[in-house]
Amino acid sequence: MTETELYKQLGALTKNRTAWEASIPHVSSLLALDSDRIKAKALWMLGEMGLAFPAKIEEFVPAVASFLGSPEPLLRERSIHALGRIGRGRFEIIGPYWEKLFPFALDEEPRVRLSFIWASENIATNTPDPYKEYMSIYGRLLDDPDDRVRMEAPEMFRVLGRRRPRFVKPYLDRLQALARSDSNRVVRIHCLGAVRAASPASRLERQPPGIRHAPAAPGDCKNREDTI
Repeated sequence: MTETELYKQLGALTKNRTAWEASIPHVSSLLALDSDRIKAKALWMLGEMGLAFPAKIEEFVPAVASFLGSPEPLLRERSIHALGRIGRGRFEIIGPYWEKLFPFALDEEPRVRLSFIWASENIATNTPDPYKEYMSIYGRLLDDPDDRVRMEAPEMFRVLGRRRPRFVKPYLDRLQALARSDSNRVVRIHCLGAVRAASPASRLERQPPGIRHAPAAPGDCKNREDTI
């Protein structure tokens, strides 16, 4: 089977969720192939399968995590993302690798830093408490040089603001300032959302420009798969 044929097969499997549970071993075996394109697709799928069937993915998590050390940014990105989705389903499964995710907040590739934020949001959705001592990392990402990273960084504060508002409280002034005056409209929208999530009774003195009819922001889908 050619790479193109295999990729199409995986695309069909992506849509056939009833076959996911039984297909986990097969998809995991594709991580041994030479094709980065196939490995990236397999990592993404294992993340989604792991969220749906965490008990079935556990034995394959070490193979997924092995790509954290890949020199290929796409594979690092997909490994981080997969661990985030699996960790959302059951934190204990990815527990041995959780702290190894934090250095990726400083990865040289913006897409990897972005994937780190997405993974963090996924995990924190159901397991927020471990993030208490790591909030400063997300605070620094609010000033990331890449716009896509800056647009997504406030979303971590929104996720935690709804679950552990005390974690977000030290950053409310910064988030409010960005919501009022940041040059990026999506950053303003997401910062305002974070402020409101952490303190529902609070309101900014005036709404940041352009928010009233704002569409959903690009980073809202935390399981998105970029085109390879």
